[in-house]
Amino acid sequence: MQVGGLTPGFRHEVRSGDIESVRCIVSATGFFTEEEIAVAMELVETALSDQASSPYRFLFAETEPEGVVGYTCFGRIPCTASSFDLYWIAVTPACQGRGIGKALMGATEEVIRGMGGERIYIETASRALYRPTRLFYERCGYVPEAMLADFYSRGDGKIIYVKRL
Repeated sequence: MQVGGLTPGFRHEVRSGDIESVRCIVSATGFFTEEEIAVAMELVETALSDQASSPYRFLFAETEPEGVVGYTCFGRIPCTASSFDLYWIAVTPACQGRGIGKALMGATEEVIRGMGGERIYIETASRALYRPTRLFYERCGYVPEAMLADFYSRGDGKIIYVKRL
């Protein structure tokens, strides 16, 4: 499938080089703090240490010759029958606006559907910086379900989106 002049391939397995790829992608977006970047890398490390039992699943978008240009991290929400969290979706800035994120989201939804998922939840910030992110989720069919005011900090609430598959 060609997207915005690129033909991404998708893979599920986590490789050691993905730790650095994830760091580069999330750092380059300019959206995340050092603490958040460390968390993103930690999730990859957790999955890498034992992919069979890790609660974190990944889907990586790769192109030639760029390599990893985007990824998602997701997992079943404990104590639910069929609900999943999408923890991360990020695309390198050079590939944003070219359909990679939408293709990655669609492929991730198919994986989750195949795992018995019926709902996907996404949490994001209410700050103006995240407006393009929220609009992206809405274009992908997610609807805001809840808002927790001042969750991250004063004036920065958490918006929870959901999509029923």
